[in-house]
Amino acid sequence: MRKHFFKFFSLLVVLGMLLSACSNSTGGKDSGSKKPTSSSDKPKEDISTFPSVIKSDKPVVKDGSLTYALVYDTPFEGTLNYAYYTGQPDAEVLQFFDIPLFSTNADYEFTNDGAATYEMSNDNKTITVKIKDNVNWSDGKPVTSQDYEYSFLVIGNKDYTGVRYGDAIIQSIVGMKEYHAGKSKNISGIKIIDDKTLSITFKDANPSLITGLWPYAMPKHYIGDIPIKDLAKADKIHKTPIGFGPYKIKKMVPGESVEFERNDDYFGGKPKLKTIIAKVVNPKVILQSLKKGEVDVADFPVDQYPAAKGAKNFQFIGQIDLAYNYIGFKLGHWDAKKGVNVMDNPKFQDKRLRQAMAYALDQKSVGEKIYNGLRFPATSLIPPSFPSWYNKDANAIGYDPEKAKQLLDEAGYKDTDNDGLREDPNGKKFHINFLSMSGGDTAEPLAKFYMQSWKNVGLDVSLVDGRLAEFNSFYKMVEEDNKKVDIYAGAWGTGTDVDPYGLYGKDVPFNYSRFVSEKNDQLLADGHSVKAFDHDYRKKVYDEWQAFMNDEMPVIPTLFRSTISGVNNRVTSLTANYTADPYVWAKVGVTSETPEVE
Repeated sequence: MRKHFFKFFSLLVVLGMLLSACSNSTGGKDSGSKKPTSSSDKPKEDISTFPSVIKSDKPVVKDGSLTYALVYDTPFEGTLNYAYYTGQPDAEVLQFFDIPLFSTNADYEFTNDGAATYEMSNDNKTITVKIKDNVNWSDGKPVTSQDYEYSFLVIGNKDYTGVRYGDAIIQSIVGMKEYHAGKSKNISGIKIIDDKTLSITFKDANPSLITGLWPYAMPKHYIGDIPIKDLAKADKIHKTPIGFGPYKIKKMVPGESVEFERNDDYFGGKPKLKTIIAKVVNPKVILQSLKKGEVDVADFPVDQYPAAKGAKNFQFIGQIDLAYNYIGFKLGHWDAKKGVNVMDNPKFQDKRLRQAMAYALDQKSVGEKIYNGLRFPATSLIPPSFPSWYNKDANAIGYDPEKAKQLLDEAGYKDTDNDGLREDPNGKKFHINFLSMSGGDTAEPLAKFYMQSWKNVGLDVSLVDGRLAEFNSFYKMVEEDNKKVDIYAGAWGTGTDVDPYGLYGKDVPFNYSRFVSEKNDQLLADGHSVKAFDHDYRKKVYDEWQAFMNDEMPVIPTLFRSTISGVNNRVTSLTANYTADPYVWAKVGVTSETPEVE
């Protein structure tokens, strides 16, 4: 499923579903390798054949309504604030009513066409932001420079309970670390010039500033009286949140649905739709929901695409994601007091074991057979959606089970009791607990395929607690470094800032593998240094980083992702990157009062 892409901030990424399922049969003799079976023998799809925007010559209906599917098999949590949410379903709810201050161009750089404009100083260390005069919160109060400052005051506060503080750009604001340590009541590098203008000064110039700066204001007049330690659980975030986007929340059934009504005070002009209803729809029934016209827009599971081809009442739009699937190794834990990752779990410290587990996986067959060609082998931790930065020659690990066996032998993992499964270098039973999340119809075959692939090279792997983890439980176990978890399957939406620091830095909580390395620290720092304003230098750094991570293998990149959305024929002006661009929703309309049905 598509992950929400924040164009502005690499840390705002979401751990996603790598569809997987329970298998109770591990161990025993090698039963032979089985490739995942396809639901269709028809030619594989090419994402370039899908349009990227829905257009129509028909007139738009005045005051139309649209139904949007939250395609999940779990309720949305309802943490409806960008500083605090972690789950993708919440991000999809947020897109309709709360938007960033800045719009962006095709290269993901800030423009002055959104709710705010900006200017950079000559030394590229200070950005001056001016919020436009007609930008108001949905309760009618103006969006102010104090609101934008407040978002930094919240994220940087020592009582903040979210995960955004780890971002390199936020931490590089002058005075931020002093404020975070409680030594100052304000952030010295943020200056209020007037009610609509402020400046933010950074310790160092950073080429990611105009793609990665935190772009969200928070309504200080509305939530500023709530203690920051209590903010994440406040009703004003969970039940009655406000924003300045094209729509505002009218009614909510917690975890199930949200009814939005047009925000007539929207600065960008009157939105075309009067009402949007977002509701949770199980992936297993999403195709029928689209055919029956029960939903107009749905992020479509690629495994169901063959069954949907030829549909008459809806069409597909698609793109290659700024995202990748991966399998992560739990190498340590997050030290919340010190704010650093600690790599202290000995189980996977030998990188030959990690490399072997990567060599054992035939990702090409997974992409072709399970995902109908709409996913393909990942060869790097920077996806090809960044053509300037993706290194296709980063010494990627491909499918080579004999190489996997050789590495395991060299590392001392050998089958000493002839049961088909390897013991550890000390001769003890070696078992790996694999955490994965509930999903759609591909779940079971994919999980069985991965575990069988590891079994084929002699590794005993089974699911944590013998079953899939529900979405929120999965998050909890990964984020809290649950001791049951050895490896886990996830996905990252990278955001449109190429800088990977927010995912793999030593002092960022999103570094879920807890990988720590001096060379990694240095390469990540070089990638957003002053020298990195030189494109060729930055390219060289990121080429080296991708090759380094493919060698160290703290996470196994598994699949790059194409995404498709099913869209009813009556919808117009919707773009394939709608979850990346909340500004698009004011332009979306419908050309008939009721959806087309098959």
